[in-house]
Amino acid sequence: MTHGGKLVAKVLKAAGVDCVFTLSGGHVMGIYDGCLDEDIEVVDVRHEQAAVHAADAWARLHPGKVGVAILTAGPGVTDGVTGVANAWRANSPILVIGGQGPFRHIRRGSLQEMDHVSLMKPISKWAEACYQTSRIGEYMEAGIRVALSGVPGPAFLEIPMDVLHGEVDLEKIQVPKFRDYRVASTAPSHLIAESVDLLSKAATPMVMAGTSLKWSEGGEHLAAFLEKTGVPCFVNGMARGEISWEHPSFLSLTRKEALEKSDLVILAGTPLDFRMKFGRSIPSSAAIIQMDIDETLIGDNRAADLGLVGNIGMNFRLMTQEIEDRQLTVDVSGYRDQLRKREQELDSARRDQMDSEEVPIDPLRLCREIAECVSDDMIVIGDGGDIVAQASKVIQVPRNGTWMDPGPLGTLGVGMPFALAAQKAHPDKRVLIVYGDGSFGLNGFEFDTAVRFGLPIVGIVGNDAAWGQMMRPQGMLYGEDRLVAVELNRTRYDLVVEALGGHGEHVVAPEEIAPAIARAFESGKPALVNVEIRQDRTGMKGSTYV
Repeated sequence: MTHGGKLVAKVLKAAGVDCVFTLSGGHVMGIYDGCLDEDIEVVDVRHEQAAVHAADAWARLHPGKVGVAILTAGPGVTDGVTGVANAWRANSPILVIGGQGPFRHIRRGSLQEMDHVSLMKPISKWAEACYQTSRIGEYMEAGIRVALSGVPGPAFLEIPMDVLHGEVDLEKIQVPKFRDYRVASTAPSHLIAESVDLLSKAATPMVMAGTSLKWSEGGEHLAAFLEKTGVPCFVNGMARGEISWEHPSFLSLTRKEALEKSDLVILAGTPLDFRMKFGRSIPSSAAIIQMDIDETLIGDNRAADLGLVGNIGMNFRLMTQEIEDRQLTVDVSGYRDQLRKREQELDSARRDQMDSEEVPIDPLRLCREIAECVSDDMIVIGDGGDIVAQASKVIQVPRNGTWMDPGPLGTLGVGMPFALAAQKAHPDKRVLIVYGDGSFGLNGFEFDTAVRFGLPIVGIVGNDAAWGQMMRPQGMLYGEDRLVAVELNRTRYDLVVEALGGHGEHVVAPEEIAPAIARAFESGKPALVNVEIRQDRTGMKGSTYV
């Protein structure tokens, strides 16, 4: 006989989990004991929000697997709510296990007792509580299955402490078996044929690829489709990196112009949310082919002419095959090349900023310096507002690496939690965080976690002493003399990281950026480069609000 925490660990191991994220708590300590037996690494962070963000990143880096966060009861669970909400909007498959006071004292006011399940239901695909030790595995399998099936997302399981620490005979318990839950179905052949017919008549089509392409692992098939047709392609969300920056059809600076000219838009896992102006960014005269894993998303906010439900990559493969089988000539590479020429013009127009020698440093100069230090195997994480929006247009997603950002919830503070998971998942790769100074303040103390676990993560802060993305619209709308709650200090965040045991660099001049970044990587420690950039109080080129 043993306790239920060891059963939890056995089930996690069977599900392919070899690392979990937590902040120590008495309600869940039995799980840690089980993890020792199953050789599951326990990474303990300084805030539960960080534990859930790390689980989110772990899932993004391990297709077909869940990321796992273990939270103690009450404030442990409530601290993790933002992380769950971010995973919900980003469609990240995570399992969050929450503690609870003893079941025998339910609703009597135990320490940290509250209704966690009701709290989690609106922001998760599945939220349940297990009240019988022998059924822990059954509940865990259900949560993991739901998290990974269809459109992925978070699952929450509450286990009261007397249930978790109750006796169980592991020899009499059947540990669940897990299969591959990823969507493998494809659209009917007649819809594939109709889509190709629509494409063959288009003169100015484009692909807008989004997060569900990532969960479909469809980059290879999209690339082949683009090579066959010459259709220009833009990406958002987790589709960044699914096709290479070197691909002739990959474009990034002319999305607005391409949308305005489009006669056909292929939405490849891109929802018509605020990023697409809820469908209004597509001309009313343009046709829409909408591809997604979940059929309920087809036609959301705007009707689609054709809906291709199923694995997006496989549906692209079927479209390419249809073109080849029917010996059709579909080639809009001439239009694509026109957009490429326009992108070169736009890039030239911003070169003055990217090469600027001004002090404080131009934000685009910082972005260019960061881009030049990114190598092919890096994992790059964006955690901020305007500085990340600009960096994402300059930094090429590494060929063998990854770009990660919060996703559509726009949660600041994901930087170091994402980086912890990334460095644990890929110890052979370098991990770089692009920070705003505001976002650093939210989970910057996780540099302590990186130091304790020996993770040589490098962060670069664009420090404009402001919540810049809020300062500019506030200044434009109400005047510079009426700025409220948007000003910060030129804080020496580098010294904070040094005090935590890491390496810090402070940069005030453009020529200092590259050497400081190089020293940070060479230090072998968790490191932060704190770069003072220009503060723009009422407007900035490239701003989200301008």
